[in-house]
Amino acid sequence: QVQLVESGGGLVQPGGSLRLSCAASGFIFSIAPMAWYRQAPGKQRELVARIPWGRSAEYGASVKGRFTISRDNTIGTVFLQMNSLDPTDTGVYFCNTVHQGVDYWGRGTQVTVSS
Repeated sequence: QVQLVESGGGLVQPGGSLRLSCAASGFIFSIAPMAWYRQAPGKQRELVARIPWGRSAEYGASVKGRFTISRDNTIGTVFLQMNSLDPTDTGVYFCNTVHQGVDYWGRGTQVTVSS
């Protein structure tokens, strides 16, 4: 079955960096669209970045130029490098894929940006 397991979250000061990882299994990773979403307290889940198969990465407006999504097809993992973090980046970050028309989500990893 499809499994997505996020890691790498934590507490970081404003201006700092974090790298999130999502280990995927249960589907053909190399051709799967992968994405990161986040959900701040009291807000709706929003797209952070996505990396479709064979196409360029896309980013939400608020993270463009600061975050970078990448994937390693040899180990079935998608990454999110987050730089110049701001308190508004605080939230739970979820890994996502679409497999046979169904959305799958990981359990999420908490990112807190605070001094």
